[in-house]
Amino acid sequence: EAWQEKTHAEEDLARHKLNRKIKAEARWAVEGISARRKRNQGRVRALQALRAERAEQIDRKGTAQLALDGGLASGKRVIEADSISKSYGEKLIFKDVSMRVMRGDRIAFVGPNGVGKTTLVDVLTKQIPPDTGTVTFGTNVELAVFDQARAQLDPDATLWETLTQAPQTRVSGAADQVMVRGTPRHVVSYLQDFLFDDTQARAPVRSLSGGEKARLLLAQLMALPSNLLLLDEPTNDLDIETLDLLQEVIGTYSGTVLLVSHDRDFIDRVATQTVAFEGRGRVTVYAGGWTDYQSQRPEQEKPKSPAQQKPKSEKKATTKPTSNALSFTERHRLEALPDEIARIEAEIAKLSDFLSNADVYTADPKKAEKATEMLSERQSKLQTLETEWLELEERASSE
Repeated sequence: EAWQEKTHAEEDLARHKLNRKIKAEARWAVEGISARRKRNQGRVRALQALRAERAEQIDRKGTAQLALDGGLASGKRVIEADSISKSYGEKLIFKDVSMRVMRGDRIAFVGPNGVGKTTLVDVLTKQIPPDTGTVTFGTNVELAVFDQARAQLDPDATLWETLTQAPQTRVSGAADQVMVRGTPRHVVSYLQDFLFDDTQARAPVRSLSGGEKARLLLAQLMALPSNLLLLDEPTNDLDIETLDLLQEVIGTYSGTVLLVSHDRDFIDRVATQTVAFEGRGRVTVYAGGWTDYQSQRPEQEKPKSPAQQKPKSEKKATTKPTSNALSFTERHRLEALPDEIARIEAEIAKLSDFLSNADVYTADPKKAEKATEMLSERQSKLQTLETEWLELEERASSE
């Protein structure tokens, strides 16, 4: 434990130094652009390399910490659905669906929004009953659910309260501990595993961005022992680092996964079967992920490619060659971005300084909540602006 604490402290210090270097290089990258048209692209590439290095550090830390406990092993047969159907009024959702879910399966459910994917998995996991047919669980099934609506999160609760006061993760007699797969952990340390900093622990859930709420829900979910995992649109709002980590975690999970998602790449990476809604209540099971599902669909059901579709007119079918040169508007934008980035950085520094005082959350919680929301919004805005500047600058330098 002493070695682990020392190692984590050294890693945190290295990350802190790297973040400072990235901030300094980013500031250099945007200062004086209007005065100098030619940029040192070597330093720009070095800045990108530093950011990649930081991402890898976060990835390594997350990979070491994020995990899903398979809990008590379920039986070989997890779910048996026999001729199940579901309707709401006159709207048929699915009809006569029979399928068997075996231990270790990773099953993706695909189809347009509103077609009934969530309804089907809710029936399969016995959260709602079918109109006809039966659903039977195997032995020792322990279900954990990742809800796309984030309904499991209380917007008025703090991140600290969300983890320490939930019945499944509460540690009796320890207000600063969270039970993580049977082992007590300090709540701040556990939050850091999910890329939250210590100043966010006492912030309300409502102040979080969509991606941060998804990470908090993952933190809550991954603290629980389970052998059947239901992920309903888990990739919505997730940043790239967390998305990659989630893929790795699912890949090593010893239990069974039911996944509802529109992310085709994510499905290709994790799914062993794909359940597709194909209209009029018909549901078909295909082996493999999204790409395998597309290749197995009957030809008449596959959407035609643009090359197969007859253009309405020769004029509309003709396209103009694209150019990499900046337009007048893009050049003006490139010149204006440095001032905008500097302004956002100044606002971030001011808000961070204000929130660094822990007393602010008790002295003026409403003001602290508003400042937290503003900080999250400006950090997201800064990242967008820096990416936009780099893309425009690289295009300008290649002219």
